[in-house]
Amino acid sequence: LYGAWAAGTCLGSVGMALHHKICHVLGGTFDLPHAETHAVILPHAAAYNDAAAAEQLAPLAAMLGASTAGVGLYDLSRKLGAPQTLAGIGMKRGDLDRAADEIVASPYWNPRPVERGAIRELLEDAFVGKRPEPE
Repeated sequence: LYGAWAAGTCLGSVGMALHHKICHVLGGTFDLPHAETHAVILPHAAAYNDAAAAEQLAPLAAMLGASTAGVGLYDLSRKLGAPQTLAGIGMKRGDLDRAADEIVASPYWNPRPVERGAIRELLEDAFVGKRPEPE
């Protein structure tokens, strides 16, 4: 219980960005499994923000031995055998447009503007498990 309290306290004292919003929509609207959804989306959300938050994400990239945080998180999750694709955890390709619409309808604060076309591309990349590419 202490861990749950500590996590809630942290979330209550900081803003949540794109990763949390995407996972909230995918889990709540499309009934995708919680942990697996986070595992698939995290590298792609980090990659989406890599350029806009380069200074903040640089230490993570360095710890992971990667050029960017998104690439490092993707490579680590693959090495650990975590789920790599939204398709593999039950997302239907036909629902990607609806998901993108819901994500951009009321976005959380994010260092990079949350734009529908870019979000749809992020979801497609996560759907097929494409490795993020540094910009």
